Amino acid sequence: MQKIVFTNSFIFFIISYCSEALAYIGPGMAGGVLAAALGVILVIIIGIFAILFYPIKIFISKLKKKNYQNIDQKSDIDKK
Repeated sequence: MQKIVFTNSFIFFIISYCSEALAYIGPGMAGGVLAAALGVILVIIIGIFAILFYPIKIFISKLKKKNYQNIDQKSDIDKK
């Protein structure tokens, strides 16, 4: 147990002690990050839409079918 605690504390110390990288990240990198973020957001929105669309489509088709049956029954009554 002490070995795990020592290893974890050593890794934490090494990670927290690192200095600045002093690296340049150009605008191309920002464009890639922006495109990836928009892609993830669009995938989530399209996924939610796809999950909700199918039950709504079935419900609307049932309403239309019921409405057509009511119209047919009314026209049969009118013919008599």
